[in-house]
Amino acid sequence: MSDQKTFDFIIAGGGSAGCVLANRLSASGKWKVCLIEAGPADSSPFIHMPAGIIPVVRSKILNWNFWTAPQANCGNRQMYWPRGRTLGGSSSINAMCYVRGHAWDYDHWASLGNEGWSYKDVLPYFRRMENFEAIDKVDDGRSYHGSGGPLNVAEPRYLNPLMKAFVAAGREAGHAVTDDFNGAQQEGVGYYHTMQKNGQRCSNARGFLDPVKGRDNLTVITRAHVARVLFEGKRAIGVRYLGGGRIHDVRASQEVILSAGAIGSPQVLLLSGVGPKAELSKHAIPQIHELPGVGENLQDHLDIHITMRERTRHSISLRPLGLLKGAWGVIRYLFGRRGELTSNFAQAGGFICSNAEQTVPDLQWHLVPFVYANHGQTLAPLFRHYAYTLMTCFLRPESRGRLSLRDADPMSAPLIDANYLATERDMQALVEGFHKARELLAQPAIARHAVDELEPGRAVQSDDDIRAYIRAKSETVYHPIGTCKMGRDAMAVVDPRLRVHGLTGLRVVDASIMPTLIGGNTNAPTTMIAERAADLILQDAALARSVPNYEGATAAAVA
Repeated sequence: MSDQKTFDFIIAGGGSAGCVLANRLSASGKWKVCLIEAGPADSSPFIHMPAGIIPVVRSKILNWNFWTAPQANCGNRQMYWPRGRTLGGSSSINAMCYVRGHAWDYDHWASLGNEGWSYKDVLPYFRRMENFEAIDKVDDGRSYHGSGGPLNVAEPRYLNPLMKAFVAAGREAGHAVTDDFNGAQQEGVGYYHTMQKNGQRCSNARGFLDPVKGRDNLTVITRAHVARVLFEGKRAIGVRYLGGGRIHDVRASQEVILSAGAIGSPQVLLLSGVGPKAELSKHAIPQIHELPGVGENLQDHLDIHITMRERTRHSISLRPLGLLKGAWGVIRYLFGRRGELTSNFAQAGGFICSNAEQTVPDLQWHLVPFVYANHGQTLAPLFRHYAYTLMTCFLRPESRGRLSLRDADPMSAPLIDANYLATERDMQALVEGFHKARELLAQPAIARHAVDELEPGRAVQSDDDIRAYIRAKSETVYHPIGTCKMGRDAMAVVDPRLRVHGLTGLRVVDASIMPTLIGGNTNAPTTMIAERAADLILQDAALARSVPNYEGATAAAVA
C-alpha cells in the first residue's frame, strides 16, 4: 500500500461534475484538491472531433460499456448503456446537445422539499457556467444566458440539409419553431446549440479542467479506480483506490465528494457499507450506515426510432459517394475546423406534448442523418443505405429501476435494472410520440427526401403493432439519473446541500442526485448541479473554520 497523502477535498470521479468541482474548489488557492478518475486522460483525437462520437462510443477504453439486466417489458433484452470513462466523463463521448430542461422541472424539485433548486435559484448557475456565443442572436439571450464562462456553447458550424428539412416539416405539421430550447419557450422544433468551441468538442474536461491543471493546489490522478470511501465512525476521511497494480489510500481533511455518476456513485457507497443492510449482507460488506435509498429511484429516457431510406443522399453512409463526401469532410475539418466532421449529428430536434392534456412538453426529438444501428456498434447498415432516423423519447417516465451490487469486487460492473415501461403511461406516451413522429415525417418538406420507411416499415400500423415494436427496439438515450436522490423523505440519499444523510464529510455531486428526470439531455443540468454544489461546499468549509462545533451541527442536521 502506498503512503497516505492528505488533501482538503477529494473528488472521486473526473466526469462532467468532477471537472467543475476541481476547477471551482481549487480556484482560491486555499484548498488542496485531488481529482481521481478511473479512465485515462482525454487525449484521443476522436474525443475532440465532434463527429468522432462513433469511435469513442465503440471504445473499450474510453467507455464503461455497461449492460442492463434483462428488461422484462422490452422483450427480456439486455440493453447497452455507454458511459464516459475518461476525463470529462460522458461529456467527452456524448452528442454535445446543450439542453437544460424545462423550468417546471426545477420548480418540481423545489416542491419536493429541495429548497434552493427552483428554476429561479438555478438559472444564475446556468448563466455562470456558459460562454453562450449566440447570446445576441436569440430572443432574450441576455436574460437566459451568460458569457465568459468555462463551457462554450455554440451554434452549428455545419447544417445537414436534412436538418433544415426537418425544421420546415415541423412547421408544416403545426409545431412552433424556437431559436433557443433553453430560453423563454422550450416547446417547438429547431436546432440544438452544442457544447463546442472552434469546431471542436467542449467537454467539461476541456472547458473546466484544462485551463487550471497547472494549479499547485490541484492534483489530478487518472487510471485510478475508487474502491470505497474510508470512514472513522460516521465521518468520511478519505478514499481507497486501485491504480498501477497497487492499493492507495488518500485522506480528506474537509470532505470526500462522490462524482462518479448515476452508476458509479451508488456503487461506491454500497461498496463502502452505506446502503440497505439486506443488500450489503448479501456480499458480506460491513454496514457503516443504513440508507435504503442508495441505488433506488433509477430513471432513464427510453427512445424509439423511425428510419427512412433517403433518395437525396445528404445522409452519412459508407457507400462510395458517402466515403467520398467523408474524405472531403476530413480535409475541411483538418484545415479550418469546418464541415460535417464538426457536426454532433443530432443537430435538429424538438420538444412537443404527447397530448392536449400536457402543460409542458413531455416528448423530445433528435434527428440523425444515418441509419440508427445499435448505438453505432453495428456499422453494416451504413454500407447498405442512405437514410435518416428520427428518435422520440418520453421525458418524464413513471418507471423506476434500481442499481445493486453484483459482488463485493470494486472492479465488477454493478447490476442495472432500468425497469423500463413498467407503467402504462410510459408505453402510451411512446405510442403517441411514434404517431407524431410519423406525422412529421410525412410532411412535404422532408418527405421529398424519402424513398420509404426502412424501420419499422409500413406494415407496423396498429397501436398493438407499435407497442410490439417499442418492446423489441427501444433503447436508452443515455440519461440515467436518480440513484442517490436529493430530498428529505425516507428514500433520499442526500439533503438539498448534497450531504449524505446521517454522515459527515461526504457528499454526492452528479446526476445521481436528481430526484426526477428533467425534460431534456442531462449533461448541462449535471454541470449546473456541480456549479451550485461548489458554492455550497465552499460555504460550509468557511463556516467549519469559523463556527465552533460546526461539524457536529451539520451531523445533527442531516441525521
